[in-house]
Amino acid sequence: MLFSNYLFTITDDVGIFQHSIYGIPDLSRGYTTDDNSRALILAVMLFEGFKEREYLGLIYKYLAFMLYAQNNDGKFKNFMNFRREFLEDEGSEDCFGRCLWALGRTVSSSSIPENIKKSCWHMINRALEHWPNLDSPRAKAYSIVGLSYLTERIEVIKHIERLSMSLVEQYTQYKDDDWHWFENSMTYGNAFFPWSLFKSFRILKKDVLLETAQESMDFLGDITLKGAYFKPIGCKGWLMKGEKAAEYDEQPIEACETLLSYLDYYEITKDKVHLDNAVKCFCWYTGQNSMGLSLIDEETGACYDGLNENGLNYNQGSESIISYGIAFMEISRKVRLTKMTATE
Repeated sequence: MLFSNYLFTITDDVGIFQHSIYGIPDLSRGYTTDDNSRALILAVMLFEGFKEREYLGLIYKYLAFMLYAQNNDGKFKNFMNFRREFLEDEGSEDCFGRCLWALGRTVSSSSIPENIKKSCWHMINRALEHWPNLDSPRAKAYSIVGLSYLTERIEVIKHIERLSMSLVEQYTQYKDDDWHWFENSMTYGNAFFPWSLFKSFRILKKDVLLETAQESMDFLGDITLKGAYFKPIGCKGWLMKGEKAAEYDEQPIEACETLLSYLDYYEITKDKVHLDNAVKCFCWYTGQNSMGLSLIDEETGACYDGLNENGLNYNQGSESIISYGIAFMEISRKVRLTKMTATE
């Protein structure tokens, strides 16, 4: 896998670097737990798919970083400089939620050695007490997805229900006839809201969860899939209620997370339009986008950091390659399974 080569390029013996200057890791920007947790998800997918020990080595590195980042109270520090010094005592709730997503995804994998899973459970158990106290809606959404992999534990289902209904209540508070969203703005990680509710619906079977997920996902799709290609909301201005969406910058993470949500939408409804939309999200990386430009570096497999008003952002940070890698692995798996089902 060419893109996995670049994953090794921007990973050292500590973890994955946060940023790059063009194609070279920017050591001055150090590392984040955010990126190492998401890199863990990709490494797990790669090991599941190819069973190569080099990917297992990445899993050890990224998990070791997370273990070092976790405080004794179960929360996580986020930003680390190149001298291996954390720059804060406690990271954001969003970082906490992303860590739980990664840990849940890892322990759910039948390919992962049991002693690695025990390390994950060690971190999960230390974090459990903080789930009921989350305020950030995105942290709730990330945590729901992480918890969805751990439903053999009864208390986890209670956490999922509490967090999911909290998002439904927030959605009800902000929505009106022309605005079907969880806040008065649409910024980053938008698709995680409906995706988390699709996940919780599959566990709890509450109609209100599916209704909220569908309505909000359709609203997001009306904004980002107006034409023949996916166009995420730009990060330079975002979308405020009653205003127009910012045109740029378009970021790789949005294509990945929107793809993930559409795949679950398809799994639940079996409506092929949602699978087609997931494919459109993936094709954003390969040139079916507002600029007609591929974001994949054909020489290295890296993913450029986005599209701006002038074209490509030629930096190649970790969030971008992780997003592309997860999107690639998931859409490949889904299309392969769909073809297999069609021929049975």
